[in-house]
Amino acid sequence: MYVIIVGGGRVGLNLSQSLIREGLNVTIIESDYSKSEEIAELTEAMVIHGDATSIPVLEDADIADADVFVAATGKDSINLLVSVLCQNYDNISKIIARVNDLAHVDAFKKVGVDITVSPESTVAAYLERVITRPKVADLIVLGRGTTELLDLRIENSQLYGKPVLDYSPTENYIVCAVYDDGELIIPQKDTVFHQNQKISVLAKADYVKQVTKFFAP
Repeated sequence: MYVIIVGGGRVGLNLSQSLIREGLNVTIIESDYSKSEEIAELTEAMVIHGDATSIPVLEDADIADADVFVAATGKDSINLLVSVLCQNYDNISKIIARVNDLAHVDAFKKVGVDITVSPESTVAAYLERVITRPKVADLIVLGRGTTELLDLRIENSQLYGKPVLDYSPTENYIVCAVYDDGELIIPQKDTVFHQNQKISVLAKADYVKQVTKFFAP
């Protein structure tokens, strides 16, 4: 799998290091020359100095061969623009963007971004999980422990065949994604639960046990 990351800050650097450990091919595009030189010494990823809002720079990064595109800069305007630009490449199966201001989330969704992630302290860890799709159930604590992201498998037979959106979102949890045949899917009206299906659920910390028991009793 080939991943392009725009932004070589803490999030982009940490993510690149994690993905490389998982055996993925990674390129980072960084607009600041000094920073690009610095991160090139800290990661085995290919590092390109350039403006990712420029098509020639994206092509230098072999965007036509990318499977996943991650906009991870600290500026929502840049993340939004590069997310729009990469829509022209059908080979990209997943577009992920860091959103620094939650008021901008809807704008990212409207332009076709598959997954938006914040806050900064948890972005790199969550993105790694989203991209590499761990084979075993895993738990990631988000923020300051107020919410948790759970990877579960559907074991409640009463849910089999039922629409995901009939059960999510609630005030205590939201099913962020389901995995069908190994592919990550953002729940739509026709998305249904099925036996042993993997799902990612964002739950309030106080309701983790209840949510886990509901989906996997």
